[in-house]
Amino acid sequence: MCGETGINVEIVVPNQTRYLSLIGNIAEQVAKTLDVYTGDRDALAYHLNLVLTEAMVNAIQHAAPGDTHKTVRVCMYIEDKDLRIYVYDYGQGFDLNKVPAPNLDALNERGRGIFFMRTFMDWVSYRKTDNGNVLEMYKKLG
Repeated sequence: MCGETGINVEIVVPNQTRYLSLIGNIAEQVAKTLDVYTGDRDALAYHLNLVLTEAMVNAIQHAAPGDTHKTVRVCMYIEDKDLRIYVYDYGQGFDLNKVPAPNLDALNERGRGIFFMRTFMDWVSYRKTDNGNVLEMYKKLG
């Protein structure tokens, strides 16, 4: 359960990349319907699609690569003007503070996900829990 009030969207999908566009599209639709957000909803929709897709890719590729029997759980929680996104995985975990900034001049398309999350969200954290790991992203909507 993500929260007690407000908008809760919870999705559990198999540990497969074929579900990335589904998760990204749901994030976009949520962004486009937020009455509390007075900014550019199309930009917010794009940013949420990007950060959530990147978080899912990391969970799928690093937490349980190739294990399609595992799942990834995503929760979006909006209350008042606070947006929280949680991505739960069951892998080894990592130290978010040790992820280096990418070389933006290089043509390499890998290694930019955490950078995008930190750029488009107000803060990002990653921690171990009793039941795996959780990546939490927060954005103030107003």
